[in-house]
Amino acid sequence: MPVVTIQPSGKTTEAAAGSSILSALLAAEVDIPHKCEGKAECGSCHIFVQEGRKSLSRIQREENEKLDTIVGVGSKSRLACQAILGDEDVTVEVLSFM
Repeated sequence: MPVVTIQPSGKTTEAAAGSSILSALLAAEVDIPHKCEGKAECGSCHIFVQEGRKSLSRIQREENEKLDTIVGVGSKSRLACQAILGDEDVTVEVLSFM
């Protein structure tokens, strides 16, 4: 099972390959917004994938269109609800809006 490392806290959690990063974060009790419940409609679960991007699912049209509407998006940006884990470990940065 891949390990997801969450920055900036450094917390780690194991998650099943084939599951979304959002589900892994929620299972690890990470406070991440997800207003649309994983439908790529709101963009509130925007994260930066620091390591392991190539092992994640490819960005689909709906995710890409939503990312285009978010300020501060970069090449490492993904929606946690749409990024599906492969077999390799990943490191993600969860954004804080406090």
